[in-house]
Amino acid sequence: MSSKAPPSVAGPLRLPGRQARRAAGLFTCLLLLLAVCALSLAVGARQLTLPQVWHGLWDEGSTGWTVVHEMRLPRTLLGLLVGCALGLAGGVMQALTRNPLADPGLLGINAGASAAVATAITFLGVTSFTGYIWFALLGAALVSAAVYAVGGGRGATPARLALAGAALNATLYSYVSAVMLLSAASLERMRFWTVGSLASAQPGTVVKLLPFVLAGSLLALALAQPLNALALGEDSATALGARPGRVRTGALVAVGLLCGAATAACGPIVFVGLLVPHLVRTLTGPDLRWLLPYCAVLAPVLMLGADVLGRVLGRPGELQVGIVTAVLGGPVFLYFVRRPKAVRA
Repeated sequence: MSSKAPPSVAGPLRLPGRQARRAAGLFTCLLLLLAVCALSLAVGARQLTLPQVWHGLWDEGSTGWTVVHEMRLPRTLLGLLVGCALGLAGGVMQALTRNPLADPGLLGINAGASAAVATAITFLGVTSFTGYIWFALLGAALVSAAVYAVGGGRGATPARLALAGAALNATLYSYVSAVMLLSAASLERMRFWTVGSLASAQPGTVVKLLPFVLAGSLLALALAQPLNALALGEDSATALGARPGRVRTGALVAVGLLCGAATAACGPIVFVGLLVPHLVRTLTGPDLRWLLPYCAVLAPVLMLGADVLGRVLGRPGELQVGIVTAVLGGPVFLYFVRRPKAVRA
């Protein structure tokens, strides 16, 4: 008689070890995020040591209180929220379209938010962040609905969604460019916003952004298991109890909330939602129950790391975070395109 354990016994015995490694990896990522947050609070036009940062956080009479609380802390918290939003949106988008090169801009949702904000600034005179965020969410929602309808509604397929999104994306960004060129005042107000920047962060910005990012994040995480089922195909997903139409609708709502809020806060930022899920997939595999939490942690690491790098490289000024992520992301994107195995989900 063979001494090998049957597969039904050997399989479950390996599972706890794998789950433990994933949990340990997630904890390590949280420590990395904490370190990058400390750098974000310390690095800038005025350098602070870590003890000065600590006292600046808790001691109102310290020399670093004003710098930390009025400038660095809001910027760091905004980077955390926007990074989390873009990372989750990218993970959901790649799962929804089954396209490992998808990012939150693929379905035109970022473009919809940008077009709505451009319209509000140019034609309605909106200048407050509160106005930006509601218009951005409206634009993201309208484009999500349009992509879903053009892509076939309940019968939408990943390919049709991607094609519809690409067409709307090109059209809407052309509209944004035209609006900016026709109005010098709009161009001046939008030029930093369209690049992607955390520099204008205010404490109120973070407070207003939080509910939208939280709602989108919870919805995205709740869809992890249904999206796992959907990856097996329509028939298999239905047999497992998932409803493909509702799952796709929920995913579009989640991405709309996350991308609309992030775009309103700091403009369209590229490559974060594309790169992070790829990096995470090498650690977790395609299981969204682990991939999405990893994305929610590592995307802010990339976002804040790029922001800190921009402050260092651009001294005495700074490079906007959208420029840094584009420069870093371009070569990596080309690597993924030239190495098909690297982008296989």
